[in-house]
Amino acid sequence: MSNFLITKALCTATSLFLFAPPSAMAQQATPDDGSVLPFPSQPMAGTAKRRLQDSTMAWPEPEQRLPEDAPNILIVMLDDVGFGIPSTFGGGVNTPTLDALAAEGVAFTQFHTTSICSPTRAALLTGRNHTRVGSGTIAERAVAFDGYTGVIPKEAATIAEILKEYGYHTSAFGKWHNTPATETTAIGPKDRWPTGYGFEYFYGFLGGETSQWEPRLTRNLDAVEPPVGDPEYHLTEDLVNDALNWLDDYRAFDPNKPFFMYWAPGGVHGPHHIFPEWADKYDGQFDEGWDAYREATFKRQLELGVIPEGTELTPRDETMQGWDDIPEDQHEFQTRLMEIFAGFVEHTDTQVGRLVDGLDDRGLRDNTLIFYIFGDNGSSSEGQRGSISELLAQNNIPNTIDQQLEALDRIGGVDVLGGPRTDNMYHAGWAWAGSTPFKGTKLMGSYFGGTRNPMVVTWPGRIAHDRKMRTQFHHVVDIAPTIYEILKIPHPQVVNGYTQMQMDGVSLAYAFEDAEAAPQKSEQFFDNNGSRGLFLDGWFAGTFGPFTPWDSAGSAAGIADWDSDNDVWELYNLTEDFSQANDLAEEMPDKLAEMKARFLEVAEDNEDFPIGAGNWLRIHPADRITSDYDTWTFGPNIRRMPEFAAPGIGRQSTRVTIDVELGDAANGVLYAVGGAGGGLTVYLQDGVMVYEYNMLIIENTQVRTDPLPAGRHSIIIDTSISKPGGSADVAITVNGEEAASVQVPRTVPAAFTATESFDVGRDLGSPVSLSYEEERPFAFDGIIHTVEISQGAALEN
Repeated sequence: MSNFLITKALCTATSLFLFAPPSAMAQQATPDDGSVLPFPSQPMAGTAKRRLQDSTMAWPEPEQRLPEDAPNILIVMLDDVGFGIPSTFGGGVNTPTLDALAAEGVAFTQFHTTSICSPTRAALLTGRNHTRVGSGTIAERAVAFDGYTGVIPKEAATIAEILKEYGYHTSAFGKWHNTPATETTAIGPKDRWPTGYGFEYFYGFLGGETSQWEPRLTRNLDAVEPPVGDPEYHLTEDLVNDALNWLDDYRAFDPNKPFFMYWAPGGVHGPHHIFPEWADKYDGQFDEGWDAYREATFKRQLELGVIPEGTELTPRDETMQGWDDIPEDQHEFQTRLMEIFAGFVEHTDTQVGRLVDGLDDRGLRDNTLIFYIFGDNGSSSEGQRGSISELLAQNNIPNTIDQQLEALDRIGGVDVLGGPRTDNMYHAGWAWAGSTPFKGTKLMGSYFGGTRNPMVVTWPGRIAHDRKMRTQFHHVVDIAPTIYEILKIPHPQVVNGYTQMQMDGVSLAYAFEDAEAAPQKSEQFFDNNGSRGLFLDGWFAGTFGPFTPWDSAGSAAGIADWDSDNDVWELYNLTEDFSQANDLAEEMPDKLAEMKARFLEVAEDNEDFPIGAGNWLRIHPADRITSDYDTWTFGPNIRRMPEFAAPGIGRQSTRVTIDVELGDAANGVLYAVGGAGGGLTVYLQDGVMVYEYNMLIIENTQVRTDPLPAGRHSIIIDTSISKPGGSADVAITVNGEEAASVQVPRTVPAAFTATESFDVGRDLGSPVSLSYEEERPFAFDGIIHTVEISQGAALEN
């Protein structure tokens, strides 16, 4: 058949479909039982005749698709805080809101996460295992394997997407971290932003972390800036204020419908930023160190009944420093880091209390179901041996505490920790202590120190407090099916035209009324960076994997030679061993073999292959997701270009050509990427052009030109970097004449920051350079005509 005839046939078929009579279309009508969403449109209740005077107008009665008095739903999820932190569960940090909610609802002591940020959030929102929904690692580390793309597929509709179709108003606040890092620019695409996943309103940040003082914020589809220089501003407080404002709008405009709110602040992910007075509450409380904290917490956990009698306190890993290994002259630094973290935790929990009080004040609390999940993974050991710039670990950059302390002294000393000049994180020993009584920390799927998080659920009048802990084994994938069961919502087969994949979670609502109810979850799969395991009918088999979270630089070197088939596995009987203290692998090899075989079946079904794919970029850093472009031409108003979508300024060889007009003694930033925790900036001060490379605070390289006269200039900055993380040779010419040159000893191989941006004509957010800290964003006072940047193949042409 000719192309003409094929085209004609297709057009004819399409026309027949488009103009088919209503009776024919009705044969393909969408079912109205919730199996296909959106629901079909309701026919009008009146009659439509040829003549107006013969017709009647009547709107249909709204369909009642929810149970009467369907609850409002609030999910609160904190970040990077482990089982042994909150006072509610025996920890040493005051958590008054969690305490209060636990005293009126039910607390779960065997609730689990995926051990890392983006995967936990994807699993929570969809009810599917993280790799099944493309989220085997954080969005910034996405790689081209089906389970690790960083994209939640439309075949896995979120809670918000489904509840919105049933009439809920939906909102999300705080950390998102489920959008591909290259898709967070102002131009989009934006279908994978929160509003593309069912949330009618979003206010927060799209990446994995941000400064609490100068956060990189988004409202719905637009970037917004926090107040500059406001000493009373803190992101967590701002998120509560905005959530309460949204509730006021909800009450004013459509109060008869229920709401679903997902409130997930950046607290207490690094950087640990908090007002000094909150940290000062804990002055001296951690002077005995993390080993002592762990023992004291374990004792309280037993006394409170959080852990069962007979639980063993697991030992510190031999590769982790003990408190006695810390030199005396470092104690002040190490304890202050923990005081700041503790203050940050209490402050965050207090803000959750403000949100809950706001529900009360608005008369909404009595019919609001609250899930308070205390962490998206265990406490984070990414601070390594204590850090003033936490991305040192993400970049696998070797350093010493002496280097850090010297750098800290240059920017103000211990007193500036927790403030905007540092991106501080505590020592991994504190993270291990915060995971008491378990082994491991965040990033470990094999140990509950990475995956077990406290959870409290309340629903006044529906869930009664009975002073009994819920000990059934559950996971974040179980929240979505719990909500659907409570609302009597069938899981849809099709949403927005996409056939839905299977749900992995099971409802935990059965445990609300009966603490002794038989567990209904029999199996759960875990994997993060090859640290993996399987829960099956009270047993757990797992293996440490190739990556040691508290020694990123040290362990990354061995990953290239790692073979997952050679990993040594451990076996635990959880009915007798709450803390994974007694490895039965040698005693029960047949049971272990059975568990290992089942793990591979489940892993393959969940798109988890290749095992350890989350480590790919640690051995192939050049494969990180980047822009498809190698040349750019920017005008003077480019703002908030995310680092992962921006040119590789400071990371790879580039040529920057600036066409600029200067006034007398010109001032301001020409371009900048990053923030105070690390970045690169080129700026003018009284006519002198400065190139400054802030290598994650611990190293700072600067070079200055002679004063540049007023007038139009062509400035070229050539940077040559031979390998990721290598030195950089920088040459600056002005109007064809050599103006300055410098060598940067080490460069950042992966990223300066998680959410700071590339800006032209100013340095938005956290300032890269302290030299203009008080004048930020230090807008350029001349005229930038263009900034042209070339890298990669473009430099060879």
